[in-house]
Amino acid sequence: MTFRRSAKRAAIESGVAPRARAVLFAAIAAGFLSPAVASAEPPTAVIPKQTIYPGEPLDASVLEVVDVTNPDLAGDYVRSLDEVEGKISKRTLLPGRVILASALREQYAVERGSTVRLIFSNGGLTITAAGSPLQDAAVGELIRARNIDTGVIVSGTVMADGTIHVVAK
Repeated sequence: MTFRRSAKRAAIESGVAPRARAVLFAAIAAGFLSPAVASAEPPTAVIPKQTIYPGEPLDASVLEVVDVTNPDLAGDYVRSLDEVEGKISKRTLLPGRVILASALREQYAVERGSTVRLIFSNGGLTITAAGSPLQDAAVGELIRARNIDTGVIVSGTVMADGTIHVVAK
């Protein structure tokens, strides 16, 4: 058994109905899109102008902000210069390529082999000693350090002032 469109149905679909559907669809789409989405700027990405090697600080003079034209570009890449301010490259960054957030690190607050102050606080008791970090670390990282006087290795958190707050065992 075959089906045929009725003459009345064919006239409706070929005449006014498609235009009405288009107008209705446009009205619905406009209602779903807020003014912010309709006038949204294209996404941006930060790219280096020259090769940046591991350990080099990122400087705005060697970086450029560009519009992203590839709709398939996804992931955790740097979108503005504010995100790279004060950061250090962990790997080689090539010119014209997006910078992944995982390729950057914070500057180290303490460096391996330097002399730092170790601080242990428990209630009203505070003990300070000279220490030497056994690894490089940024603020907030948990690291191991050697007490210079006793040779005991302790663990502690790196603070912004370059001290290490020792944790109790």
